Amino acid sequence: MNYWEIFVAFFIPGIVGYGGGPASIPLVENEVVGRFGWMSVNEFSEMLAMANALPGPIATKMAGYIGFQQGGILGSVVGVFATVAPSLILMIVLLSILYKFKDSPKVKRMTALIRPTIAVLLGVMAFQFFVTSYDGAGALQTIFLIAASFILLEKVKLHPAFVIVGSLLYGAFFLG
Repeated sequence: MNYWEIFVAFFIPGIVGYGGGPASIPLVENEVVGRFGWMSVNEFSEMLAMANALPGPIATKMAGYIGFQQGGILGSVVGVFATVAPSLILMIVLLSILYKFKDSPKVKRMTALIRPTIAVLLGVMAFQFFVTSYDGAGALQTIFLIAASFILLEKVKLHPAFVIVGSLLYGAFFLG
């Protein structure tokens, strides 16, 4: 299999697919079905249905599946890399520009203005999580999970991933 073809099949939709994964679905279909003939329309629609049923970004799931189908594990890696490469390249370019001007008063002012906005957005999100938990699990369970999480994170210094897994297990066994 030509890994270059796999790369091109997913790199081009990654560049011109403005709007994320759903916007790139027809572009990927054009490459995979029309240009390279790796799948029929029916096979593509079945693969798309399966990819939609799984969690995560649709574009990388399609690239991983089709890349694996066409070129094995290396084909899967090439397909996923080609999907994220346009964003990765743009991010590196923009960060290098930002880094070049990091000492600029305008950039410092911009980052100073962004920090409170992010703090407010995180606070709103945390409040929405609290309300959802309160509505779904009740006050006692919500307060217990908040207190336990705080103690484990701040006093015991447990890694947040373990607290999240523990909360999920608690919810599965006691709230599910």
